Amino acid sequence: MADILLAAVNARYNHTNIAVRSISLYCGDPGLVGFDEWTINQPEQEILRGITGHHPKIILFSTYIWNIDIVSKVIHELPKILPGCVIGAGGPEAGYRARQILMQETGLDMVITGEGEQTAAELAELYRTQRSSFNKTEWLKAASRIPGVCAKTGGGPDTHIAYGGPRSLLPDMSVLPFPYPEITDPENRIYYYESSRGCPFSCAYCMSSLDRHVRFMPLERVYEDIQRFLDARVKLVKFVDRTYNLQPERYIAIWKYICAHHNGITMFHFEIEAEHLCGEALDFLGTVPDGIMQFEIGVQSANARTLEAVHRSPDIGTLAANVRSIPKTIRTHLDLIAGLPYEGLDSFGQSLDKTLALTPDALQLGFLKVLAGTQMESYCREHGWQWMSDAPYEVLSTPYLGYDDIQFLKDVEILLDAYWNSHNFDTTIRFVQSRKSLWSFFRALAGYCGKRAVFSMQRKPAFWYELLSDFIKGDSRPHDDSSALTELLRFDFIAAGKKGSFPAWCGHNYTKEAHRAALEKYTDFSSSRTAYSFTEYDEFGVNPLSPGGTSSPGTVYKILFIYPQREGGRTKAVLIAQP
Repeated sequence: MADILLAAVNARYNHTNIAVRSISLYCGDPGLVGFDEWTINQPEQEILRGITGHHPKIILFSTYIWNIDIVSKVIHELPKILPGCVIGAGGPEAGYRARQILMQETGLDMVITGEGEQTAAELAELYRTQRSSFNKTEWLKAASRIPGVCAKTGGGPDTHIAYGGPRSLLPDMSVLPFPYPEITDPENRIYYYESSRGCPFSCAYCMSSLDRHVRFMPLERVYEDIQRFLDARVKLVKFVDRTYNLQPERYIAIWKYICAHHNGITMFHFEIEAEHLCGEALDFLGTVPDGIMQFEIGVQSANARTLEAVHRSPDIGTLAANVRSIPKTIRTHLDLIAGLPYEGLDSFGQSLDKTLALTPDALQLGFLKVLAGTQMESYCREHGWQWMSDAPYEVLSTPYLGYDDIQFLKDVEILLDAYWNSHNFDTTIRFVQSRKSLWSFFRALAGYCGKRAVFSMQRKPAFWYELLSDFIKGDSRPHDDSSALTELLRFDFIAAGKKGSFPAWCGHNYTKEAHRAALEKYTDFSSSRTAYSFTEYDEFGVNPLSPGGTSSPGTVYKILFIYPQREGGRTKAVLIAQP
């Protein structure tokens, strides 16, 4: 086992920590520097047992706002079990507030600031020279003189914090090893990859704005690394480049390589600035087949004054036009942030409507996190924001949103996940969107749910259908559209999967004779038993397959639902021709 252990505590089991892999491989001696991973969902005692099982002399934790709570608990207990072990941390949650966290965490001995590869390699070499006579106190004194290291030195009342000064950025990314020499469980694990470091933009709330020196991995090396993922048939690769689309000749070339060599399995995820997509990029994206790429795009707000205040481009028109130009073969995930300057509920509602009008596959409603060292921290202190003292440092109130407003938007976030991001209600929600503001719809629905204490209930998938049915029938319904909405909701419910029974709100307009006739005309199942098991039949007062759920008086719209026979497939709805 390695004497120096790089410890990662991930958000989920299927995540892989690229930092500990990159650093351990850069150090070049697996007998000296190794890594292991746990998750925030594991008990503290289980993580402690796993770490101590390595018998390390030095432990370095990879820290983030989403794992610092459990990492802090583990750090607090480790000195009781491994009293002579050096306990250190790096990553954004420790590195940007090194002195503060060293004073706060009594069990923590040192912090690596900035990029970790070169610093960790020098720390490993220092340990190698003292390995046979390792002494924690003496080693920390020497380590504190290494650039990028902030460490407690001395002991007892003489303890103080020494800093070796800033570490220069790694100038050449090609010296970094491919972080996954062994790719395990490619079907289920998410693999992260960086083809660049740094970000040229200065978004006030983002830690990436503190490193504006962009460095790129050579293209040929990127191609080699991508091919490794393709050959291993990894299901999902996420590029962690803070802004992927910086140089058109480079980022388009990578996309072209992926498409030319694709294996029909691997999905590549990119974070992009949509307003900076050039014409050549948009033209190429129009040729990308389904199932190869997905984009995460930060809209954050549609209020130009808000965007200017946080140093983002206020060119919402270009962003919207470019997002609309991205073909539906590429899954789009758009982000909004609640709690930014000049954005109250009404302004946020307008941002929500404008963003949903772009019909993203997913919309993430996030809440401003006031991170130490960012421009946003200074701005918020000066202008009266309140936020959580501990991670994730989420906003509690602003001059534009009170605490109750923030909590109300938390409820809206739940409803967006249930009714938009799930895609279980696409027909119903698109009908609503064609007739009214979705913000007004979700705002009214959130108010209705609040009165019924919905957000404190256990909520299974079927619950959301019945809730929306009750809402449609209640006082808050759009009266002229209630019948059509109920019909479309029934359609979405049936399309979601084969039902053993139908709840009272839904009803089931069914005859076995009509079902059999539809099967004979529109399917070719090998047996009638299979045919009935994977299909359903129903009749509707509106046409759920037409835009806006159009209808003709007296017309009955007969639908045959054909369910997928394998996981991941989609239900096919067939409109049966009128005789």
